[in-house]
Amino acid sequence: MRYVFCFLTILIPFMTSCSGEKKNSPDLSEIKGVWITNVDSRVLESQESIREAVDFLYEHGFNTLFPVVWNQGKTMYPSKIMEEKFGLLIDPVFEGHDPLKILTDYAHKKGFLVIPWFEFGFSSSYNANGGHILAKYPHWAAKDRDGNLLTKNNFEWMNPYHPEVQDFIKSLILEVVENYNVDGIQGDDRLPANPIEGGYSDYTINRYKAEHNGNEPPYDYRDPAWQKWRGDILNAFAEDVYKSVKAVRRDLIVSWAPNIYPWAYDEYLQDWPAWIKGGYCDLMIPQIYRYNIEAYKNTLKSMDPDVLELSGDHCPMIPGVLLNLGKYTMDDEFLRNVIAHNRESGYNGEVFFFYEGLRKENDRTAKLLKEEFYK
Repeated sequence: MRYVFCFLTILIPFMTSCSGEKKNSPDLSEIKGVWITNVDSRVLESQESIREAVDFLYEHGFNTLFPVVWNQGKTMYPSKIMEEKFGLLIDPVFEGHDPLKILTDYAHKKGFLVIPWFEFGFSSSYNANGGHILAKYPHWAAKDRDGNLLTKNNFEWMNPYHPEVQDFIKSLILEVVENYNVDGIQGDDRLPANPIEGGYSDYTINRYKAEHNGNEPPYDYRDPAWQKWRGDILNAFAEDVYKSVKAVRRDLIVSWAPNIYPWAYDEYLQDWPAWIKGGYCDLMIPQIYRYNIEAYKNTLKSMDPDVLELSGDHCPMIPGVLLNLGKYTMDDEFLRNVIAHNRESGYNGEVFFFYEGLRKENDRTAKLLKEEFYK
């Protein structure tokens, strides 16, 4: 995986069509976006379903798509890197089919921005004991202070402080931007991130000791200096990704969609205000995932730039809104209140998790958005 901000209006030309024709992107402060998943959704499974979804989103006023490309240790595009390392060219569901190319080519004809989303980030697997990645590279495993595989909410984690792991994830990101005509890339609440309970693999301990006169890292994983040391490594990785992507093409958008601050830092070591201050963010989409309007308003307010000590000149920020998860689907009144509050607060767009929520109950939510907000 998602604040009253005063930000510069930015309109940047991007290369977005298959023919190489130059066209203007939407203003990044007015993005109407949606995450497209490969879980609880079959959109990416055929050319026909991809085109139908893109047409539907175009008709309902959206302008930016965030299709998943990395989930459960598999890619949603043919990856030579994954084939070489694991003998797994693509998630078998999509074998013989390139969802990313089909979606990107067709969506660009409709004027969409396409920003692939590396959903699993530094997580190797979900409820699979590390999956095939850690089975082959056990020294990539993140460890908790008891020496166990780092697991939180059933997600198992690679060690983001290990250079081989960093190089692996960055290589997938660069593979996408070098081989596809996308408009950028996106990390989320798992990229760059690591549960605060981690940092106790042999490699990480030795790295810490080398930088701290041979002292062991604190047993208390919430020790502020220990937390900062690990967070700073993730910050450096975010900066490295940003610079590496920009080296491929300056106009590529580097977007992040972390959880809310400071929770993101206190639980997953994501000090994302530092990414903004450091200038390695083009678009920030914090996950303001709440289930009632008062909680939503309070959370949005806590992201005020003054609270986060951001200057006036920083990247655009757009709220991430939880539309659908499992059996939950946002009701009409809550949706109206959220978007109205976004506009009152100075936000001219939002990004919804996720596409299928727009199609529930005979496209109820999509119709409401088109009729009342996304005309």
